[in-house]
Amino acid sequence: METQTMQTSPSTQIVNVGGYQIGGSQFTVIAGPCSIESYDQFLETAKGVKASGAHLLRGGIWKMRTSSKAFQGLGNSSFDFIKAVCKETGMSLVSEVTDARQIEEVYDVVECFQVGSRNMHNYSLLKELGMQKKPVMLKRGFAALIEEWVKAAEYITNGGNPNVILCERGIRTFETATRNTLDLNAVVYAKKNTNLPVIVDPSHAVGIRALVPSLAYAAAAAGADGVIVEVHPRPAEALSDGMQALTLEDFSTMMKRLEKILDAVERPLHKEIANVR
Repeated sequence: METQTMQTSPSTQIVNVGGYQIGGSQFTVIAGPCSIESYDQFLETAKGVKASGAHLLRGGIWKMRTSSKAFQGLGNSSFDFIKAVCKETGMSLVSEVTDARQIEEVYDVVECFQVGSRNMHNYSLLKELGMQKKPVMLKRGFAALIEEWVKAAEYITNGGNPNVILCERGIRTFETATRNTLDLNAVVYAKKNTNLPVIVDPSHAVGIRALVPSLAYAAAAAGADGVIVEVHPRPAEALSDGMQALTLEDFSTMMKRLEKILDAVERPLHKEIANVR
């Protein structure tokens, strides 16, 4: 691996998202549904995860799906009620853009743009995000080398936007027992060899609801700056990724145990929001 283009100092960049500092001394939890399906579903989820201690919301507006017949998201028809939910709960949204043309359209709806695994190599999209002022969460491609992931981030930072968060979400290996294989090596390596904050998506990494909390604990112990997890009030009814979505009760239990892990490694959860939208 060519490492000469990588940073050699430990992670130092702090990215502000919705009043929270990702990459600082505290741990950030982002939670919400894989897909935003309706006003009622999104509001119920948002209120539930906030009550359990989540700091930011996640939720897909557009979804890149393997099957063209699968639910593709509500798109711009959901913008008004998403804004209403964020205002009512005082929480900010992290959501994926799948096309450069969506950036301007969704700019006032999201606080942080997410680049999904399939788009990590979409350099045209990354260049456009490099010209934006809002933070970008860059997920690792499911077969990407760490070096490729870091170089993809450079398309954004070199464009003038330093506010990039790396997200490890599991890679494709020979193992088929789980959806992907969570690469905690990559988390530790990126923390040591780049200046960017690193978070973990245990939901996509494992694809099995019962295993998500354990991987979240492992990520916290390994030094990740946060986790992004999928939560749905009724996973059996979810229009996408129901098998890996935590219930609201599951999430509450996970948060209580996660706090104990973080206490042990002297990395507290954020307790108060710095500013409310």
